[in-house]
Amino acid sequence: MFSLLVLLGAVIVYWVLMSNFLYHSVDYLYETATHTTSSQDNSSSALPSVLCPQDENGGDTLNATSLLEMPVPLYNKVWDITTTVPIFLILIIGPLINFRSVTFFTKFNSLGTLSVMYILLFVIVKSASFGINVNFTNVTNIHFTPLFRITFPALSGMAALSFFIHNIIITIMRNNRHQENNTRDLSIAYLLVTLTYAFIGLVFYICFPLQKICISDNLLDNFQNWDPMTAIARVFLFFQLMTVYPLIAFMLRSQFFMAVARNVYPGLPHVLGFNTVVVTVCILFAVFLPSIGTIIRYTGALCGLLYIFTLPILLHLASKRACGKTSVVSTVLHLTIPVIGAINLLAQFYV
Repeated sequence: MFSLLVLLGAVIVYWVLMSNFLYHSVDYLYETATHTTSSQDNSSSALPSVLCPQDENGGDTLNATSLLEMPVPLYNKVWDITTTVPIFLILIIGPLINFRSVTFFTKFNSLGTLSVMYILLFVIVKSASFGINVNFTNVTNIHFTPLFRITFPALSGMAALSFFIHNIIITIMRNNRHQENNTRDLSIAYLLVTLTYAFIGLVFYICFPLQKICISDNLLDNFQNWDPMTAIARVFLFFQLMTVYPLIAFMLRSQFFMAVARNVYPGLPHVLGFNTVVVTVCILFAVFLPSIGTIIRYTGALCGLLYIFTLPILLHLASKRACGKTSVVSTVLHLTIPVIGAINLLAQFYV
């Protein structure tokens, strides 16, 4: 069940991200064609392309009465990031997740490397224009960054899911032409993922020119809609996720039906019904909880408790016991690890 929950959390996050990228990409084309903008006016700022989503969502420049009096254009009614776009996304993704085989997407997904390279270039260019904006000593400085925050469990929850591919790694590595290179290839993959996460996260955080609390869980939301580099990044990432989503949905579907019906493809009606339920769940999250950070950390902490902190320890202790090599001290020390995982899960509710 927890294995399925990991994949379900992944497809939910991807649906939220695809809705975001699709909305802003179409919005960019609309604003370019009509010479209008719905973005927050930041023209007086030294960096007009950068914005703080919290200010945009919670600003008090307009009171409730004036908001009610303002007419809502038809375009904004039809094309809304949380009410209509997640549903429109079905027209694009729906047909792609019902295929019997996803071989095409497996090959096409290799182009995702281009998206990663562009995001790295995007962060380098933007960060270079921002400069270093971090301060570790002056608490009154807008860029003050404490070295420790009580909210750190949010990161540990995310990390548990970010590196969690144990339940699908066999499926991925099974298709390698040279099986003898699996260990090498997997090690390189983990290293590259770690370096990518660390580089993008650290560089963008250190150079971000506004208050660090303004950084969104989707860093592209920190840039204006009209920014060309941001628009290109969203298009790249949308097409990448459009090829990744069917793969993750296929693995979720295969594991579910293999456990229930002992058949990865029991028939089109069953597949359609299952995919309908999954897509409905994704849409509900995209509408009512479009926060990928929250989804990732809760899913990661819950599944990590079992697959990272508990099962490996229990299997290790069982193996040691079978060999007669256990001791009270060793057992107690090993059992503290699942306790740490449980604390990590509980901490998510207080972050």
